This record gives sequence, C-alpha cells and structure tokens, in this order.
Amino acid sequence: MGPLLATRYVFTITAHVAGIVSVGDIGTGERRIVPIVGGEVRGRDISGKVCAFGADFQIVRPDSSIELEAKYAVETDDGAVIYVENRGIRRGPAELVQRLNRGDAVDPALLYFRTVPRFETGAPKYRWLMQSLFVASAARHTDRVVIDVHQVL
Repeated sequence: MGPLLATRYVFTITAHVAGIVSVGDIGTGERRIVPIVGGEVRGRDISGKVCAFGADFQIVRPDSSIELEAKYAVETDDGAVIYVENRGIRRGPAELVQRLNRGDAVDPALLYFRTVPRFETGAPKYRWLMQSLFVASAARHTDRVVIDVHQVL
C-alpha cells in the first residue's frame, strides 16, 4: 500500500463569468462557452486578479451533467502571470441544473462540482504550482464561479 493521500487548502479563485454562448447540440451533448471576464485569487501564498479573458468550454451531457474545461490566466499582485487550465464535472438533480442554467440561485451544496486545475508559469516564486497536483471544490453562482483549490500532498 502506498502513502495515504491528503490535501491542504491553498487558495480560492473567484472567476466572474458572462452569459452562456451555445454552439448547439454536437452529438454528444450541447457545447457551450462561458466567457471569463475577471475575478480574483486569494490565499496565504498567492493573491491577484483573474484576467478578463478566457472561457469555460462545456459539454452538457444528455443526463444534464456538465463536462467543464476552463482556460484563463491569473496575474498576481507582484506581477507574475499564471496560466490556468481547469477540467471538471458538475452534476446534480435535473431540476436544480435547469434552474442554474436559467440563472436562478441554487444552493451550491446540492450540486457535485469538482475540478482538477493545472498551472503554468515562468515566475520562479510560483513554480511550486507546477510541481504538485491540485483538486478543487467549486460552486456556480449566477455571475461567478468560486473554486477552492487544494494541493494534493
């Protein structure tokens, strides 16, 4: 048996999002694009802003679960740029997902929303982000996504 897995909370990304753009049914579900228009990152070892470009590229499966693939960048308060690629799954009871898709408020605790963020940067101070795996628990609100990032130890 290998070492036990453990995680530690490292920071929260709050990504502000704009309206959903639907590409339509692509055969495996509905392809959607959700623009990322800003936000912030806050934690003990990092703070900064989410750059006002990027998007979450989604496929809404026939069972109403959503495959997510967000690509954007963060600029830290000390000027470093970090590329973020965050893949995940959001699912829950169909009626709650439909309400969320309409823009209604839904209690995030009632939905499963987990992601696996990856980071890239040339800034030596933040290279640690490229030297570990991370998992996250997320919550979708009407105008933002709040992502609590944990480092796998």
